[in-house]
Amino acid sequence: MLDLGDGLAVAFKVESHNHPSAVEPFQGAATGVGGILRDIVAMGARPIALLDGLWFGAPDYRFWRAVEGIGHYGNCVGVPTVGGATVFDPAYAGNCLVNAMCVGIVETRRLRSAAASGPGNLVVLYGATTGRDGIGGASVLASQELGSDDADKRPSVQVGDPFTGKKLIEVSVELVESGLVESLQDCGAAGLASALSEMARDGAGIDVHLDRVPLREEGMEPWEVMISESQERMVAVVRADFRDAVANVCSKWELSFAVIGEVTEGGVLRAFWEDGVVGEIPARLLTDECPRYEVERRPEPRKPTSDPSRRRSPEPQAEEIFSQYDHLVGSRTVRRPGLDAAVLRLRPSLRGLAVSLQGPPPGEMDPFRAGVQAVLGAARNVACAGGEPIGLTDCLNFGNPEKPEIAWELAQAIEGIAQAAEALGIPVVSGNVSLYNDTDGRSIPPTPVVGCVGLVRDVRAVPGRWSRGDVVLLATAPEESLAAEAALVRFLWKAAPHLTLCHDVGSGGIEQALAEAAAWSGGLEADVSLPGNGPRQGTAGGPSRGAAVMACRPEDVSRLGSRGFVQIGEVR
Repeated sequence: MLDLGDGLAVAFKVESHNHPSAVEPFQGAATGVGGILRDIVAMGARPIALLDGLWFGAPDYRFWRAVEGIGHYGNCVGVPTVGGATVFDPAYAGNCLVNAMCVGIVETRRLRSAAASGPGNLVVLYGATTGRDGIGGASVLASQELGSDDADKRPSVQVGDPFTGKKLIEVSVELVESGLVESLQDCGAAGLASALSEMARDGAGIDVHLDRVPLREEGMEPWEVMISESQERMVAVVRADFRDAVANVCSKWELSFAVIGEVTEGGVLRAFWEDGVVGEIPARLLTDECPRYEVERRPEPRKPTSDPSRRRSPEPQAEEIFSQYDHLVGSRTVRRPGLDAAVLRLRPSLRGLAVSLQGPPPGEMDPFRAGVQAVLGAARNVACAGGEPIGLTDCLNFGNPEKPEIAWELAQAIEGIAQAAEALGIPVVSGNVSLYNDTDGRSIPPTPVVGCVGLVRDVRAVPGRWSRGDVVLLATAPEESLAAEAALVRFLWKAAPHLTLCHDVGSGGIEQALAEAAAWSGGLEADVSLPGNGPRQGTAGGPSRGAAVMACRPEDVSRLGSRGFVQIGEVR
């Protein structure tokens, strides 16, 4: 959560739903969207944007089913999907990656945490009823390698209901804005077991009566109720005198509501079934004081498994994917998806948020560089849309960490992200780890995915499309260093208000970036002469240092200063 000024804050996070999507692409991707929406709602924020990161072996049936699942859930709940990243590589054929990012805004005075407080306050469960679907989703899917028995794991994939999800968002926002709840928590992985232990982690205890949980299946055992990952459920702590008011809000939206427990003292999580204690543990043993251990780390650099140019050939056009999504719902979208970052207006002001989700260049096997490039790529995307980067979130997609070489990759990627964030001077405020992304013993490449949020001073000055007669410029980092990369990012967002177009040079190089800029501008092409001392190609197919294609009216070139860019042509 970051303060935006003027009484507003932004909450954002990226999370994975990889293994469920590998087993059942539509529901796996859809419930990934539902889960990340609830994470933002739990902060008291209203979700305003979604982004998705898709790494698949090919644009096959499973890929398009995942796209359909993302579009279905996002479109139904009325939150626009405004950006993301798509990569096709045979290395992900057996274990796809589906990462979902959500951005929300909230009045700073309405912020809510997950911590339970106030002995005697009520613990309320509202939303969908609870069933056996999703039992073992975290343990059977997320913490195990995939193999030939994938089909047997389908019962562990949750089934989403976006219409209930929409009602859950509206109820949660209304409860927060009305001051009716003390704290909120999503009911996600491991269900009530994790939600309640996290709420009780700061010293307050919780007594939960599992037989009071509204069920949609008969004969459920207490342990099944406790760990069910049924979707579209939230837990709230409510003052006793607000019970009826909370019930009325849920009733208005036709959502299930039940008081399932109360806050106690002592930090103990106790579970009851028909007045008998069926489980009892200090909550800290499930959170801050849970078992920790060091895994062996051994450097073992990997080589690229295939030619990056071959991987790019079957990619569908971005518009083919984004056409499945409603990216205008909510009436905030100023800059649509398809080129670098999207921009959303912070109504009623003219300020905005630029948002981007980026992974490492395809084929990058050096985990440190993968972390650095994911951060820098996301930050440049935001800067090209006129946003000053203010914060990052990450999702660390790796193989089995019990393999020493994978544990080393994970540590290296984290260090790369940390150093890049420090160079940019912005924090990493949230994140997620997805491990055991292996199929039949083969690990995916190191794939840290980074989301970036930037503040746009005036959405009326966001770069758009180039026009005939515009001067085409190339801005590059002067050297291969994090300080130089950070300077390029600063230059881009400061220059953006004077530009008609600004586009990051990605893994496809300068020529592809120019082609993408022309396509974005309605097919209007430019005559250019590329400099001989421009950024050379790196080992993963992209430039070895950051670069961006820019355009502006000839009379505005002087406003950009005299350093950091060269003129390479003109739009004809």
